[in-house]
Amino acid sequence: MKTIESREELQSYLNSDNVTVILFSADWCPDCVFIKPFLPEIEEQFSDFTFVYVNRDEHIELCQEMDIFGIPSFVAFKSGKEVGRYVNKERKTKEQITSFLEGLSIPAE
Repeated sequence: MKTIESREELQSYLNSDNVTVILFSADWCPDCVFIKPFLPEIEEQFSDFTFVYVNRDEHIELCQEMDIFGIPSFVAFKSGKEVGRYVNKERKTKEQITSFLEGLSIPAE
């Protein structure tokens, strides 16, 4: 999973024709640490998607602009448009994340 260093870098992923899934997280967050062991499996299962990591503490203004008020949270984009959002303060299981990704409303090309 690629770690985003700047707003411009994130924007390039959001405008991609591929589905980009953003994980908003932080190293100190126990619920974020909980999902780390199974994230590689999810990335492999959804290998058509691009997964990127945004550190909430380093990009707090971006999180505010995107209405990210709990972590870990996921937002999916395709061609500059949001196609799904799994944003809340709850701990997320592998099954919940997988279900979110399977249910994305991805527009046809």
